[in-house]
Amino acid sequence: MKFEVGDRVIVKHSEEEGRVIEIIGEKMVMVDVRGVKFPAYTDQLDFPYFKEFTKGKIVAPPKPAKKYIDDIKKEKSSPTYQVAEGVWLLLFPVFSKDVFDDDVVEELKVHLVNQTHAGLKFHFWLNYRGQVQMELQNEVLALRDFYLLNVPFEDLNDNPNFDFEFSLLKHDKKKAEYYEANYKPRGKQVFKRIQELKERGDAFISIQLFESYPEKQPFEEFVVPDSPPLSKLAMAGFKVVAGKRIHTEDPPPTVIDLHIEKLTDAHPTMSSFEKLQFQLRSFEKWFDKMQHHYQKHGWVIHGVGSGKLRDEIHDILKIRKGVKSFIQQYHPWYGNGATEIYFD
Repeated sequence: MKFEVGDRVIVKHSEEEGRVIEIIGEKMVMVDVRGVKFPAYTDQLDFPYFKEFTKGKIVAPPKPAKKYIDDIKKEKSSPTYQVAEGVWLLLFPVFSKDVFDDDVVEELKVHLVNQTHAGLKFHFWLNYRGQVQMELQNEVLALRDFYLLNVPFEDLNDNPNFDFEFSLLKHDKKKAEYYEANYKPRGKQVFKRIQELKERGDAFISIQLFESYPEKQPFEEFVVPDSPPLSKLAMAGFKVVAGKRIHTEDPPPTVIDLHIEKLTDAHPTMSSFEKLQFQLRSFEKWFDKMQHHYQKHGWVIHGVGSGKLRDEIHDILKIRKGVKSFIQQYHPWYGNGATEIYFD
């Protein structure tokens, strides 16, 4: 059944009327039902005209029984997408047909979804191999989504980075001034997720950027040796551009074990993709702390397994600044499942 943008439709399973607002592919469209937007397959929809033509005479419904205000249950606001609480990226694959009539992924439509009760301002950068290709500042309200961009699927081979800086629309002195998050889609991982969602009949890939906006962290002081205190310099209108950082946190360990059971107790409920993303985020945090504390050497235990985690880590190390060298070789404690890293 062919639909166009603007067509009125009926959702078959709920008998609700909506309107087509976007064409995702040959068999999928985006539907708006009373302000709630969601993707749907075309065979799940129907035109309302047949229903209107065949319905019987309108009969006045019986008067409902009286209800008092204390008896009425408050309805929960319907989320835009069926994802858990937090801030998410949703990737909608757009398909076309090749000469053999097989589905081919042309591009990914990227939406930013705010499933929290706080409105957020965000600053977004799209980077390819360290070069900024797109920059955007806007806001996404509570329980709403924001369309970001379309990414050609072939561009995933160029190691794109989605970098975000979030802040609250309504200032809260107990919350952090800003929060940074990022996502690094990789072609092999995304392709595998697309194959899985096609088998399940899902419409999008979901990536959680964070679950809740963080609390304010202790401040790190900056001092300049043999100079007046920073507060006096700031009051005098000076800007400190060089100095020594005094860390308020302990340095990271020189060895990080990325076996998922060592990182989180929630691993039994996680998919293989979610486990891999959690491991990579843990590695990125450890890597940044190692550089932050000017440490020169460290070990990453990634295990042997299928080699996916090792390959992803090696791909990151190849393009990250500050890496002098890295090598995977047998170690009497870690076996063949670890990589040794040397920093500049």
